Amino acid sequence: MENFKANINPLSYFYNIPLYESGESAIQGKENVVKLSANENMNGPCNEVLNQFADYSKNIFEYPDSNHFALRNKIGEVHNIDPNRVICGAGSDEIIQLLCRCFCERNDEVIYTEHGFLMYKLSALATGATPVQVKETNRTASIDRICAAITSNTKIIFLANPNNPTGTMISEIEIEQLLNKIPDNILLVLDGAYSEYVDSFDGGISLVEKFANVFVTRTFSKIFGLGGLRVGWGYGARDIIDVLNSVRSPFNVSSLGLKMAELSIADVNFVNEQRELNRVNRDMLRNKLLDLGLKIDQSFANFLLVRFVSEEQANTIDSFLKENGFILRKVGSYGLPKCLRLSIGNKETCERLYQTLAKYFDNNDRV
Repeated sequence: MENFKANINPLSYFYNIPLYESGESAIQGKENVVKLSANENMNGPCNEVLNQFADYSKNIFEYPDSNHFALRNKIGEVHNIDPNRVICGAGSDEIIQLLCRCFCERNDEVIYTEHGFLMYKLSALATGATPVQVKETNRTASIDRICAAITSNTKIIFLANPNNPTGTMISEIEIEQLLNKIPDNILLVLDGAYSEYVDSFDGGISLVEKFANVFVTRTFSKIFGLGGLRVGWGYGARDIIDVLNSVRSPFNVSSLGLKMAELSIADVNFVNEQRELNRVNRDMLRNKLLDLGLKIDQSFANFLLVRFVSEEQANTIDSFLKENGFILRKVGSYGLPKCLRLSIGNKETCERLYQTLAKYFDNNDRV
């Protein structure tokens, strides 16, 4: 049965799509491991979600609202935007896929930066479009290089800000400079999956009001702690939203996901508290790791990208951390084979991770 194979061929460009590999979540033979590979909020969701989840789960026999009315209106209320220009999806991943599906085809080009989120490339390939990787400067997006990569075939530019897995970001002024340089028939997609971790930053929402070719994506999987429910949303021009809605599945977000996301986004204090907790723990851990001689860019998200002297050292330390119950994210698929990405946990977890790495370097050369 292993060789059982259908003689049905997919579209030709599907042969070139690599499989997306997520961060590991378990270590064989070990229990009580600390998973720091997926940038999850280890503190979990807000209290309203925890308190009401069981009651709302009693209604899972009902189909969800295909219009996402309550959640869109709550998003509109919190962000002071038009809910009719909001679309909800199964995580922001689905929104990214829909954008490529609706606005790209063969011979079109999709620009993304050198160490950008892998789903940009994969989503472009799934439509037959050509992904175009643009070199970064010190692991940070370069506006000039993005502009230089634009051709008459360019349809979409994806820009994560802050970026995953580097944690770096560019200013809104730079993004506006980019928008003033690119043709208005190119869609600039600002991926704001980690924007809530940045003080006084709207993830590009204000730019949607200035430029019709800007689209913003957001998620409930990170700071809101709802990764397992798969809820995301996007905001843009009404004609773009209408096209996306005409293609998406009518029941693409579960009823539980919709309600828990609605409760989450309403709890502004929770978001502020989680942002501050993350900042304190992230900066504390980064400073301690810098004292070990490691190289780490300033991060604006809930993770750090640690740079080692070689791929061999990164792999050795990854194995050592697994032996000690920590799962980090290897990022060779992002063009960063000498690096490991680690999610920011609570204070105790950060301290334990530091002590474990310090123990390694006490017994091994740092270079």
